[in-house]
Amino acid sequence: MTEHARVALELLRDSSQFKWYAIPLLLVVVYVYATEVERRNWNVFFAGLALWGMDVFNEIWNSLVFHATGRAPVWGATGPTAYQLLIGLNIEICFMFAIMGVAAAKMLPPKGTRILGLPNRPVLIALNSAAAVGVEILLNKAGVLTWDWSWWQPGFPFLIWLIGYVPFFTACFWVHDMPSVRGKVTAVGAILGVDAIAVIAFGAAGWL
Repeated sequence: MTEHARVALELLRDSSQFKWYAIPLLLVVVYVYATEVERRNWNVFFAGLALWGMDVFNEIWNSLVFHATGRAPVWGATGPTAYQLLIGLNIEICFMFAIMGVAAAKMLPPKGTRILGLPNRPVLIALNSAAAVGVEILLNKAGVLTWDWSWWQPGFPFLIWLIGYVPFFTACFWVHDMPSVRGKVTAVGAILGVDAIAVIAFGAAGWL
């Protein structure tokens, strides 16, 4: 086991780490979504949940990598936190991803708008993902987001971009652009349903 993994594991679901600022952060997330409900802006509401659900899925398989290898997760969260949910996910990261999809969806131009002659959705998926990877590299340099595998490093960020973020924004924009609310509910329900089943099954097995 790497030293980074050991540090993250010591934080994992340790209630003594709890800090009260998690509560107002939760209320910020609730307010963000409540605002979209008030406006009946279901495109943005469900787009935000889609991105958050995709992140939860990534965090689950990241924990499974650590369980399977016993060496390290693909990424680990080792900085100070109000609560560590999974080895690579603290409560602050969780709340951040809950808001990220809402912010990304609210900035979407009309689907027909082109950027440098290209359809805007693929361009914005690529750019948003690249910006997120840039933030992750800074967090890695700060020592609060750790990477212990040679193929997941700042020197070769392509996999971080491709696996870590492109699916997030793809799901976010796909759900946003669905023509019916029923379709959005079905898509988000499927994403969150898979997450819930995985958390229950793998959590009960002690793999998370």
